[in-house]
Amino acid sequence: MPRRTATMLASTLLLIAMLCAGLLIQVPYAEMSPGPTVNTLGEHDGAPVLNIKNRRTYETSGHLNMTTVRVTGADYRMNLVEAVGGWLQHDSAVVPHSTLYPEDKSAKEVDQQNAEEFSASQESAKVSALKELGIRVPSYIVVGSVVKGGSAEGRLHAGDLIRSVDGKAVKNPAAVADAVTKHKPGEKVRFTIIPAAKVKAAQKAGKKPSPRDAEQITVGTKKAEDDGRPIVGIQPATGHIFPFDIDIKLADVGGPSAGLMFSLGIVDKLTREDLTGGSFVAGTGTIDDKGKVGAIGGIQMKTVAARAKGAKYFLTPSANCQAAAQDRPEGLTLVKTRTIDDALDALKKIRDHDTGGLSRCKAS
Repeated sequence: MPRRTATMLASTLLLIAMLCAGLLIQVPYAEMSPGPTVNTLGEHDGAPVLNIKNRRTYETSGHLNMTTVRVTGADYRMNLVEAVGGWLQHDSAVVPHSTLYPEDKSAKEVDQQNAEEFSASQESAKVSALKELGIRVPSYIVVGSVVKGGSAEGRLHAGDLIRSVDGKAVKNPAAVADAVTKHKPGEKVRFTIIPAAKVKAAQKAGKKPSPRDAEQITVGTKKAEDDGRPIVGIQPATGHIFPFDIDIKLADVGGPSAGLMFSLGIVDKLTREDLTGGSFVAGTGTIDDKGKVGAIGGIQMKTVAARAKGAKYFLTPSANCQAAAQDRPEGLTLVKTRTIDDALDALKKIRDHDTGGLSRCKAS
């Protein structure tokens, strides 16, 4: 066999061997890619994304799309060829598996955390929108979450309204923790609560939870493993009493990054002014009760998804601006957004065709 032919054959066999090895070798990475994008002003799976009852709403036009990132499952093990292919694509990102699925949490726990963050983001979206419109939103203290295996498990539940601890009214989450730590490990703490189901029913009716629904729940304390302080295994948080029902329906979505777009959708539906003027605007960003917009992950995936759907403008958290601008899809204007007021100001410029005045993201 000629030497040249032998060399080519050997190289081909080596290449095939390397390819086979790449397909068999698993690597500790996961992939992020553009996910679905949904108009918060429209419908999803045949139902309105935002359904507002017992309050006058107005017709809207255009789009205020929230964006998502699609990720490989917790149990999926990527091979070397897939990882290299993902690294070479501009519209996907290969990241360490532990970035999406921490080793100290099960897939179920990650899903639960994402669901809780999504629920909290809806709450903050409603609060920031109504405050923007000058609508009063009273607050109260609730059980934000219950620690699995803690002494409160099965006795207190996420969403329970905490009226008092040991007979003393609590005005903020820190007051709950302070009241618990006054005990010694093993002692019992008396909570006066209104069950979450009754709180939710009152909210849907546009009413305040009734003190007549209050119950006494006694929970024993345990010693915290890290510092020995007495704990009952709950995370207190701030809840709100909404003057009318705002229902956000969007299945199979987790995390807090849709907060800004939900908030803008609510403002649009409750405002006579058509916020978009018919334009296609997408965006992302967490939002807190005061309307501050926070950073999110997977910004490049979200801008790609938005442009592919038809968006011309993308409301971008200021902390994500530089990363987003480094790989901006052609035809998409990235608008720097720090607060809901920034977003509303940008929407006004867009509908007034004053886009030269937009605050745009820059790569450096």
